[in-house]
Amino acid sequence: MADLEPAVSRETEADPPPWFDVHMFVCTNRRPDGHRRGSCAARGSEPLRDYMKARAKEMGLGRLRVNSAGCLDRCEFGPVIVIYPEGVWYRAETREDIDEILTVHVRDKGRVRRLMLTEKDVPPGKG
Repeated sequence: MADLEPAVSRETEADPPPWFDVHMFVCTNRRPDGHRRGSCAARGSEPLRDYMKARAKEMGLGRLRVNSAGCLDRCEFGPVIVIYPEGVWYRAETREDIDEILTVHVRDKGRVRRLMLTEKDVPPGKG
């Protein structure tokens, strides 16, 4: 039997550079009205996502991608945003919250502690 090359390479040197330096996922999942967990879309995540995209462009934050995401499973805390590569989670309810996240986290590489979701912020029944 001939030797086969492994299907998965463990080498990272051959990986291409990341397309974006920062990737922001905004939950835009919508559940039926009255659902016990609620939904980020019902709490206004879609207009906040649109504002975030426009504001990031205004601020000249290149190599940043703002994407809609399906359910991120922290519905009770929504609207929810997760930023990679750091994996930092935020709850953002207003345009001012978005401005602060874009300025402090993305531009200045800091953290907006008052908006961060931590391991202590677990949806009921998940902990």
